[in-house]
Amino acid sequence: MPNTPHQLAEEFPEHVAAIRHLRETDGHFHRICEEYQTVNLAIHRAETDIEPVDDFHMADMRKVRMRLKDEIYGMLIRPEKVEDIP
Repeated sequence: MPNTPHQLAEEFPEHVAAIRHLRETDGHFHRICEEYQTVNLAIHRAETDIEPVDDFHMADMRKVRMRLKDEIYGMLIRPEKVEDIP
């Protein structure tokens, strides 16, 4: 779904190049980005009543998304990341 909110490029527009680079070079970063996208899509589908869920499940999915987003951001700003990202 192209109109799914909370895409990583929208959440971290200043880090788009770093996201692309780390997805290509860091297996763990790639995996958590995939997991983030999967959870984010599930939340969007639930919010738009395509695949409704109960409030408890929605809260759990949002917590997972927040945890993943925090981890992704932490990896984007860590000092040891590659400085010369194209």
